Amino acid sequence: MLRRLVRSVKSTEVHTSSRGRPPVVLQVRGVVLPEREERSFWIDGERLRAGAAPDDADLVVDGGWLLPGMVDAHTHPGTEDIEDPFSDATLRRHLTDHRDAGVLLVRTPGSAARIPDWVDEDPEMPHVRSAGRWLATPGRFFPGFGRHVSEADLVRAAVEEATASSGWCKVIADWRHDEPALPLEVLTAVVQAVHAMGGRVAAHCQTSEGSRNAVLAGVDSLEHGMHLDPSLIDRMASQGTAFVPTLSVFGSGADRRRAAEPSARRDWWLAGWDAMLPNVRAAHEAGVTILAGTDSFPCGTVTSEIEWLIRAGLSPDAALGAASWSARAYLGLPGLVDGAPADVVAYDTDPTLDASALAQPRRIILRGRVIV
Repeated sequence: MLRRLVRSVKSTEVHTSSRGRPPVVLQVRGVVLPEREERSFWIDGERLRAGAAPDDADLVVDGGWLLPGMVDAHTHPGTEDIEDPFSDATLRRHLTDHRDAGVLLVRTPGSAARIPDWVDEDPEMPHVRSAGRWLATPGRFFPGFGRHVSEADLVRAAVEEATASSGWCKVIADWRHDEPALPLEVLTAVVQAVHAMGGRVAAHCQTSEGSRNAVLAGVDSLEHGMHLDPSLIDRMASQGTAFVPTLSVFGSGADRRRAAEPSARRDWWLAGWDAMLPNVRAAHEAGVTILAGTDSFPCGTVTSEIEWLIRAGLSPDAALGAASWSARAYLGLPGLVDGAPADVVAYDTDPTLDASALAQPRRIILRGRVIV
């Protein structure tokens, strides 16, 4: 019976009449995280309504633990290699992989092309907060990838990308470890201009100078933050700079780097990696918003970032929040409350106590539609 019900609500008839049949109204109830309160909702179009459902509602989640969808705050769907062109087919596959893992909101801090409008219009695609194309100045990114502009044109380009996207832009603040980072005065001018039009700035940083300049310039999110000077963490907290360390992509390559022949680049990389987990813990303890991001492929693996955040010293609740309710709040979406987007992922066991549950969602509801 339940399998037949799920098949029926996966169709486009969930909230619209077809051939004279009435719309299907869905009901969800369970223990909501992070509040750990038992709540009941019914789905009104693409919105949650709290309280008793209409008498004819179909109960699709009864019990278990409810999340407002997971979040990958640093992912680059649409292309997998600098040699591959951005394509709608690859973008759809990547976003589908995220969705099927329970990731119902993604932030793309830079992509090879602007995210097309059809993504927001497709009810089966996760919500996307895009920063437009990567913005790189000469010598500070992969040749021919993203949008390359001069330092003199960077402010104008940043405003253009933020305006054309979700209000975010992404600046490559440094690149090679042995070359200068983007000058502080240039990055500061970018931040001031984008903030003036109501936007936000994400900055790629992997050197001490790049991370320093990003924090002093007042960027909204520090991406990677390798070689971050711990003395800057309090300033990040006071000015609201979020930290997206993407630990899983660095951690996956750490053993290979240690086994490599000694070199200046190897030693620099390892020194940066060895400081990252302590810096993440210190930032969290100082009140910096930590966001979970994967930065790599395959998509839909944000659970690995949660595991790394726990290794860094975050509690399971805080680590999961960095990939769910805390990240959604930072990106402007509420949790499971009346009037919120009807995005719900249900688990049989409490994922803050049993992280393996995250790999096996019982139900995924996106924009009011049952996906699984």
